Amino acid sequence: MSLPSQVRYKRVVLKLSGEVLREPGSRDSISPDIVQKTAAQIAEARKSGVELALVIGGGNIWRGLAASHKGMNRTTADYMGMLATVINGLALMSALEDLGVEVRVQTAIEMQNIAEPFIVRRATRHLAHGRVVIFVAGTGNPFFSTDTTAALRAAEIGAQAILKATKVDGIYDSDPVKNPDAKKFSHITYTEALSRRLQVMDSTAFSLCMDNKMPIIVFDMNQPDNIRLAIAGEPVGTLVSEKPPQ
Repeated sequence: MSLPSQVRYKRVVLKLSGEVLREPGSRDSISPDIVQKTAAQIAEARKSGVELALVIGGGNIWRGLAASHKGMNRTTADYMGMLATVINGLALMSALEDLGVEVRVQTAIEMQNIAEPFIVRRATRHLAHGRVVIFVAGTGNPFFSTDTTAALRAAEIGAQAILKATKVDGIYDSDPVKNPDAKKFSHITYTEALSRRLQVMDSTAFSLCMDNKMPIIVFDMNQPDNIRLAIAGEPVGTLVSEKPPQ
């Protein structure tokens, strides 16, 4: 698939928090309106020709770690969280297909009536044919976050960057909510992020990205067109990489 000149990355993994699918202040786990708006952003970004895979969290429905802190068995709680990601993945699949986007959902936990099993060669073939691939059920193992899933899948499929969509517009040197003078980074190296103890991703995920020299772009999902701009290499949010962008 040929790419237009404005695309910086040929293949990316978009990491979405499950919380982005919830209406702020609502008791509903999933907002159909937000799912549709999110899908519309993804569909618009796909028009650039980029090969796009998604990893979606499940925190809007269930947080395994939080449940384990309240006495639930951690392994059981984490498996429940993995199933929550499947629900979110199916919601995004439906919304994307309504927009005419071809989608395949691949799961790390076998459930043949719902999704394909994760097979890296099949995933890369789907991407090469222009399909969006949604990876669900985490890594299939407890004790690993969906951030780690994104880092692992990005390395496996040969992605060139991870786009981490959040509710903030980048990485700051301190909490911008508590400190109005907090400084936002346009770029930061892996080493500096570690030394400053900035919570870009959990430690396992961040180590995978650093070891594989996988750039991470952290940006605000609520700003329209940010996904497309990040793919184009525009200065959106914060870039975490080994070296500053050229």
